[in-house]
Amino acid sequence: MSKAVKLADIASALNVSTVTVSKALADQKGVGNELRERIKTLAKEMGYVSPAEAKKQKEAKSYNIGVLLSERYFDQQQSFYWQLYQTVAVKAVERECFTMLEVLSVGAEQELEMPKLLRERKADGLIILGLLKEDYMSMVEENIDIPFVCLDFYDRKQEWDCVISDNFYGMYRLTDYLFDLGHTDIAYVGTLLYSRSITDRYFGYAKALLEHGQKVRDEWVLDDRDLESGQRGECFAFSLPERMPTAFVCNCDLTAGILINQLEAAGYRVPEDISVVGFDDYIFPGICSKGITTYRVDMEEMAGKAIESLTGKITGEDYRRGITIVEGRMVVRESAGGVRL
Repeated sequence: MSKAVKLADIASALNVSTVTVSKALADQKGVGNELRERIKTLAKEMGYVSPAEAKKQKEAKSYNIGVLLSERYFDQQQSFYWQLYQTVAVKAVERECFTMLEVLSVGAEQELEMPKLLRERKADGLIILGLLKEDYMSMVEENIDIPFVCLDFYDRKQEWDCVISDNFYGMYRLTDYLFDLGHTDIAYVGTLLYSRSITDRYFGYAKALLEHGQKVRDEWVLDDRDLESGQRGECFAFSLPERMPTAFVCNCDLTAGILINQLEAAGYRVPEDISVVGFDDYIFPGICSKGITTYRVDMEEMAGKAIESLTGKITGEDYRRGITIVEGRMVVRESAGGVRL
């Protein structure tokens, strides 16, 4: 274990007194601004921890945090949730907590089997990552005796503590961006009602159309997966409409990448003939070689908020209750362009 850095160590390195170092770190008077910043910078580089912070860290209790994720979210190369879990694990370690992942099989979800994490009481709190079947969620709520937080989904009937991305406004911004590029014939790709994220993103798309005087056309709302299982199938292909739009907004980058490949195989150029945008800013390497314009989900902020809420519930401290919406940001790449005249 490395030796703790003391005020005298910092003072010696800068050839100043320990009193000067103490005043600088406490933002007290008597130290010039330039020297104060030098002292603070060096203290950070040397890993100095104040006595108050050291005491706080010593008294802090670590917790075991269970993470429950359905295997339905691992179909094909869809590993967005795996990356989100890894981010949760990193954020948990930063708060001296540890995570345990349990992947819920499709059979266990259908048969309403309690997660092993709960049966064996291994976790102090639980993060449910991704929407589970409604009856399964009801079963968990009835039997769970530890605090839990939902991540990347919410329930329309329950007042659970949830952390989600800004699905509605994010997709609204993407669709509005396509209008700015001159598009008016815009389709949506995503199986409605499969998840609340997909549906909320659809309504963001619909809002943008409404504001630009356009109507949603049924034939321009395309499924991208099976409604029940979420599976895409090895030979999944989109049913392209007879009259093609000039742009597609997709509920995720994986769907956007697959669609771009199919469009180009059919002889369309992206974005010269048809523009395509996605959502999440995550796609498995090798799916699509073209950079996709998208809305980046802030995984780090979502994971941090989930850990913060859960530890607050465990300790009884104050925390952000209800639904926490985390804003992302637009990322413009080569898959979207202006309408060809």
